[in-house]
Amino acid sequence: MIESKQVIKVGIADMNVVAAPDLIRTSGLGSCVGVVIYDQTKKVAGLAHIMLPSSASTKAGNLNTAKYADTAIEELIQRIITIGGRPMGLKAKIAGGSQMFQFQSGSDIMRIGPRNVDAVKAELERLNITLVASDVGGSNGRTIEFDPMSAILKIRTVNKGTKEI
Repeated sequence: MIESKQVIKVGIADMNVVAAPDLIRTSGLGSCVGVVIYDQTKKVAGLAHIMLPSSASTKAGNLNTAKYADTAIEELIQRIITIGGRPMGLKAKIAGGSQMFQFQSGSDIMRIGPRNVDAVKAELERLNITLVASDVGGSNGRTIEFDPMSAILKIRTVNKGTKEI
């Protein structure tokens, strides 16, 4: 009997978890960063589509934890553990963080993509999650799809084709 694969879709400022043979995908990664955290031995993974680096300026009552690097990664890890992932076996791959628009001012506030990448990397380091591979920066949008069975992250970049990391 052949197992049928489902593709679990993750929206913007959203997260979800998946177990093999299912795949997990998000599209519309411009300045956003897609963070895949997975346990290759247990064949489980989670994906967060992070929009912003920090939740610090958000009102406490209406916090969407999936939206921010400083809240999404921790929650994603908890969800992966809930479906069988082992805290010590977790690794990460990331993609996105493009600089979608060119600004003359050079203002840091407009550098959302690079700031998202930095915040995600800092959070992974803080939580002792090894960053295995990344495809970040540039000025093109991306769609990513992760297969927990093979631990391959497929990245389709606008005008640049597909690659695997």
